[in-house]
Amino acid sequence: MTVIEINNLKKSYHPGKLAVNDVSLSIAKGESLGLVGESGCGKSTLARCLLGVEKVDGGSIIYNERSLANASRKALRDYRRNVQTVFQNPTAALNPKLKIKDSLLDPFLQFQDELQLEHFHFSSKQAFVEQLLETVELPKELGDRYPHELSGGQKQRVTIARAISIEPKLIVLDEPTASLDVLSQGAILELLASLQETLGMSYLFISHDLAAVHQLCQRIAVMKDGEILDVFQRDNIYDNSRHDYTKELISIF
Repeated sequence: MTVIEINNLKKSYHPGKLAVNDVSLSIAKGESLGLVGESGCGKSTLARCLLGVEKVDGGSIIYNERSLANASRKALRDYRRNVQTVFQNPTAALNPKLKIKDSLLDPFLQFQDELQLEHFHFSSKQAFVEQLLETVELPKELGDRYPHELSGGQKQRVTIARAISIEPKLIVLDEPTASLDVLSQGAILELLASLQETLGMSYLFISHDLAAVHQLCQRIAVMKDGEILDVFQRDNIYDNSRHDYTKELISIF
């Protein structure tokens, strides 16, 4: 089953220069698709298009067999609920004036009338927060703290907890380990893999780090200058059929 399908997507910021150039990709239920490429290649622009932050100039995004371009307001709200994101900088992603528990509750309170959660239970706000913190391997006491009282790795776990709190179908992970130290990076990748196995979500994992993508993702797409040059199964990374640019990335992998 396909969760999301991107067909011939185009996005330009300057005339004659496409940041995203005729990109087509699909992500299946429960799959991790890695999108790898150098900084400035268009990865984050593609993510913003998927999240609806950027208006596309051409092509389509298909969700639930319907293009978002002609989706109803209700369908767009359903899409926003089911496509969550985790960004590179967890400090910027968390409101410094809110306690962790309030940040964790925000998505639920936005969509509570439409939710039918399978894995999390909302018997009380406190119990819900504690369950989310436990799921991302954080002590429940952190719920009463502010973001500045947490380490970078802890804050990123909080943003992951917030993203999974309403059990989305897809999480867009935009360089989620880039701002962390090596030990925290490995721990976050292991957590993401465990959560996917438990909750059955799909990931679009965007990174310039081929090693991280290879660890987490079953399938990998390689992007350069706004174009997808190569898409392959993880086990086929060393095949001779790989694009020359992919081989360059592998040489420093």
